[in-house]
Amino acid sequence: MKQRCVPVGLVFVLAIIGSAARAVPGEPLQAAIEAVIGAPDYKHAHWGILLTDLETGRVEYELNADKLFAPASTTKLYSVAAALDILGADYRFETSIFRVGAVSSAGELRGPLILEASGDLSMGGRTDDEGRIAFKDSDHTYANGNETAELTEPDPLAGLNELARQVAAAGIKRVRGEVIVDDRMFDKAEGSGSGPGRLTPIMINDNLIDIVVTPRKAGEPAQVTWRPETVAFNIDALVDTAAAGAETSVTVSAAGPGRLTVRGRIAAGHRPLVRVHEVEDAASFARTLLIEALRRAGVVVDASAVASNRLDALPGLHESVILEPVAKLTSPPFSESAKLILKVSHNLHASTLPLLVAARHNERTLDDGLRLQHDFLARAGVDVDTISFGGGAGGSRADYTTPRATVQLLRYMSTRPDFAAYQSALPILGVDGTLATAVSADSPARGRVLAKTGTLFWKNVMNDRYLLTSKALAGYMTTAGGRRLAFAMFVNNTHLQKAGDTTREGKVLGRLCEVIGAETRD
Repeated sequence: MKQRCVPVGLVFVLAIIGSAARAVPGEPLQAAIEAVIGAPDYKHAHWGILLTDLETGRVEYELNADKLFAPASTTKLYSVAAALDILGADYRFETSIFRVGAVSSAGELRGPLILEASGDLSMGGRTDDEGRIAFKDSDHTYANGNETAELTEPDPLAGLNELARQVAAAGIKRVRGEVIVDDRMFDKAEGSGSGPGRLTPIMINDNLIDIVVTPRKAGEPAQVTWRPETVAFNIDALVDTAAAGAETSVTVSAAGPGRLTVRGRIAAGHRPLVRVHEVEDAASFARTLLIEALRRAGVVVDASAVASNRLDALPGLHESVILEPVAKLTSPPFSESAKLILKVSHNLHASTLPLLVAARHNERTLDDGLRLQHDFLARAGVDVDTISFGGGAGGSRADYTTPRATVQLLRYMSTRPDFAAYQSALPILGVDGTLATAVSADSPARGRVLAKTGTLFWKNVMNDRYLLTSKALAGYMTTAGGRRLAFAMFVNNTHLQKAGDTTREGKVLGRLCEVIGAETRD
């Protein structure tokens, strides 16, 4: 590399980088990138970057491309890719309800009514009028950590309501037997990352109670509503409306089984605030909601709606019974679920993907699914020996990968027939999902980058601040000259004063996209 002048502010970072940084073919791009990553905020941080031409694989720039970095939620690029390969972009979940026994002439069923969970990630609760899965840029699963979360418009009980309608249409007017949710599709597990963490093949509204707090006039109690409204939960809510501009703080606490307390205050004029509570027993929750849906559909159910789900009441393997289907819910194609996962970085659904992959191969555990993901990545030409994954979402302490392995995956996916589904599922810089606000509306890079974000941080208790373990961005970019790039950018281990400061790094990655899009040789 020939000698060149650099700004004084870059001297310290170049000393750290040394020969690890390489720009191919020209130095202006390297200088522009280093002007961003060499800021004082990153004195203690580690950067890993790889930019390649999507078609030829030519390296435009690399820095520590073979070093391990915590990828945070860019891990979802891997788990979604594996699920697309093993399930298929057009795969649809089918959730059925079966009856055991005959229905009398009076429409009475004396045997059990069984909902067989299929792993459907949304269960009709996000499907819009066009048959797509709806999302908001700030998903409700993250609501307890921010003030921007929103609820999607579709009824979270729409899937159960449709199943109940079909049960009634099948001639069942009364169920005298038990109502059971069969959730034995795969072994239960814990997810990685923030938000709801219990992994189960039955999910209604992400197994959450949504609580919406809307301010009134200062001094008046705020309006508190929740969904789904169900006898499964009794909610005691008292939130004050404070003066405009006052600090907003609302907490939801469990006061006992099926009982929640909502307390706090919200500033007058504040946007409606969403808070969530994860249910402890997803199958019992779904059973209650199903019984309520059946009753709304005109079906009398003798069983208690608030009783626990009874797997022991399922027919045993030794019993000779005929299961008669009476209802079936078919999901939108899996490509829609992939879009939800990647656009909003849905931890719960991403964590479930390895289990769905395992079940597709008649296996049952998270470990089984991750081994199948390994096999897919090896077939894809990704250097699996450089990767460590402990889950599908990116929050596991075992999650590490390299910029090179990530770009290998991205380039491989661009060769597949389902690439359009994979690429269109990614957030668009400055437009939607987790990249909606990363650049300004007039940014030259707006709309030209489709990429997965990642954020992981921990509380630095000793110093009463935070450590940003990882901020990441990886995906596809179209430069100003129209050339396509595959890229991966990771910054690990930088200090933050407060948790909300992660938006700073998001904008820095957005700035890098602007620099790369403008400076890369075309």
